[in-house]
Amino acid sequence: MAAGATPAVRALVADGAGHTVHSYDHDPRSDSYGSEAVDVLAGRLGVEPRQIFKTLVLELSTGSLAVAVLPVPDTLSLKAAAAALGVPKASMADRAKAERGTGYVLGGISPLGQRRRHPTVLDISALGWETVLCSAGRRGLEIELAPGDLVRLTGAVTAAVTA
Repeated sequence: MAAGATPAVRALVADGAGHTVHSYDHDPRSDSYGSEAVDVLAGRLGVEPRQIFKTLVLELSTGSLAVAVLPVPDTLSLKAAAAALGVPKASMADRAKAERGTGYVLGGISPLGQRRRHPTVLDISALGWETVLCSAGRRGLEIELAPGDLVRLTGAVTAAVTA
């Protein structure tokens, strides 16, 4: 394993799950991290933009955190995510809570290898791809893996969570 591997990469290696790590030069002026990944990687790798997933951290009505993973071009339906997670309401977690709860910085939050395992919902569209890409735990670093492995390793439920 490469020195400086992120917790997400270490989790995949420890599990033995097949994966590929893709890196690109993150532009520090960019604050649309998912769009930047799509702009750089879709053409380079020959993948569709909806095959690249973003990780959003939610605060549930119970006060705990949860994670929603969905295609970068899509918008999250908070109502659908809350229903999939079995709670009445969900809202976007603020930056400090998201970073503290996951151990990652905004723009590099991976659904894998988080500080604490949070309830996770993966948009059902992921299951239509042979592989999907998601953050590897650092801006400019993506992991490509089978959606079934992503579900298994995060304990995710799958549901339609886009608006």
